[in-house]
Amino acid sequence: MKSSVGLESSCTIAFFSMEVGLEYAMPTYSGGLGVLAGDSLRAAADLGVNMVGVTLLHRKGYFLQHLDATGNQSERPHDWSPERFLQPLDPKTTIVVEGRSVTLRAWRYSVQGVNGHIVPVYFLDTDLPENGPWDRKLSHFLYGGDARYRLCQEVVLGMGGMNMLKALGHKSIKTFHMNEGHSALLTLALLEEQKKDKNISGNMNYDIEAIRKFCVFTTHTPVPAGHDQFPLKLAAQVLGEERTKTLENAGCLFDNSLNMTYLGLFFSRYINGVSMRHEQVSQNIYPHYPINSITNGVHAVKWTSPSFAQIFDSYFPEWRCDNRYLRYAMSIPLDEIQKAHKRAKLELINEVERRTGIKLDPEVMTIGFARRATEYKRADLIFNDLERLKRIAKAVASFQIIYAGKAHPRDEGGKAMIRRVYEAASDLKDIIPVVYLEQYDMELAKYLCAGVDLWLNTPQKPQEASGTSGMKAAMNGVPSLSILDGWWIEGHIEGVTGWSIGDSWEVKGDMRKEEISFYSKLEELILPTFYERSIDFAKIMRSAITLNGSFFNSQRMMSQYMQNAYSVIHKK
Repeated sequence: MKSSVGLESSCTIAFFSMEVGLEYAMPTYSGGLGVLAGDSLRAAADLGVNMVGVTLLHRKGYFLQHLDATGNQSERPHDWSPERFLQPLDPKTTIVVEGRSVTLRAWRYSVQGVNGHIVPVYFLDTDLPENGPWDRKLSHFLYGGDARYRLCQEVVLGMGGMNMLKALGHKSIKTFHMNEGHSALLTLALLEEQKKDKNISGNMNYDIEAIRKFCVFTTHTPVPAGHDQFPLKLAAQVLGEERTKTLENAGCLFDNSLNMTYLGLFFSRYINGVSMRHEQVSQNIYPHYPINSITNGVHAVKWTSPSFAQIFDSYFPEWRCDNRYLRYAMSIPLDEIQKAHKRAKLELINEVERRTGIKLDPEVMTIGFARRATEYKRADLIFNDLERLKRIAKAVASFQIIYAGKAHPRDEGGKAMIRRVYEAASDLKDIIPVVYLEQYDMELAKYLCAGVDLWLNTPQKPQEASGTSGMKAAMNGVPSLSILDGWWIEGHIEGVTGWSIGDSWEVKGDMRKEEISFYSKLEELILPTFYERSIDFAKIMRSAITLNGSFFNSQRMMSQYMQNAYSVIHKK
């Protein structure tokens, strides 16, 4: 059933994100950024926040991943049917791209909170008969195409999203939250609206604060590849000379380019990184802007396995409405923690066998590593000394490793990383089982984060802005063994919530010292505790829920946005 203009309720906060993960079978996300966006919207619904989400439809998804016998990745489009999940809406709107009028429509997904509050999410779609063949594809591929395609997509998201909100009757928005720079052109739409009755290409004396008071910007990565920038010539081609001149006169073009991160920073009163460490790193990268921090969190109900959810419901049913009740997990008997984890582990083992035909041993310590496959995440760090790994497995205790993760189609370094994991797996196959699962998505992530015994994370410091996979693991009592970067600096208590790789977060990583730390802790602490002192290991599992699950959740995160970001911009 379609909705007409005026039927949409008003909102005060509009959350813009190029990707949003809401259903595993809706490939409108690529990884952490999109999954976090989905968790943010779920938390807003739980807390009754008057919010709306805006993103693109991505009819061809991110991509379907296939890995051959040696780890070579190939990709194909991930076609799906929006009609299965989304409600088509009647209103249409237009934007100008490269001088052409491009028509948009929207599809609606209703995120329902634990108490019934609805947060609508609008998926913008250009695949309409009114548009030419190239324009129809602008909402097809997530992070696909060349720079021209990407900039045109970002016009659709930022400026088209603003037009669509008006067409749907949302006229009382007080805050526009840009989740990374992809949507930063919404600030240009705000500029044009402010000056719609004046000559915007002339000598401009904009009250920039009038725009800034509406805008919040979250930066998610210190890695340069995560920040879109476009040559001015391309910007003029896509936006038009007049709009490009508008941005130039406003003083928000830098280094002879349209940098979407700088555009978002320039027009936002509140800017935040996604962990306390990321605030420091970002402040060094962007010294002329005040950077705050709101550490990421994950949606507790979404990422808690059925076996643990059953226990939580029994001991403190309030946890679904208020995740802080996970603090009371310390009262759960250790044997119940062990039993719940055993059920989650068996589900994972069965899923691995279903996908691969490989039967892993449920009694053997299972280590999980599942991240986007790119060089700085260093999935192969633990394989730098294969002989030592073999000695540990033979002399101390056996263990097995499950990997998953996609490399971007143009990330040759990430693809090479996957092949190196495959090469190590081949070398270790008679001693240490190593399985790499293809087509990593939210469904597989839920199995992995709940079913492994230890979550491994090995990024190159200080490039891990936050990370959220280890938070999902903690919800299920799975401790982390991680480099001290991102969220783990805040969540790590040695031997209580997990273990660190290395001893300091303040200095740049030393790969040799880090690999030695990994081998030593695996050999001397983790494996002996797991096999010989299972009660002590269960205490660590329980502490991971109590201390990390109760804090690193999206309800706490959204509450901080409400108090520190959304309200602050209207106080100044």
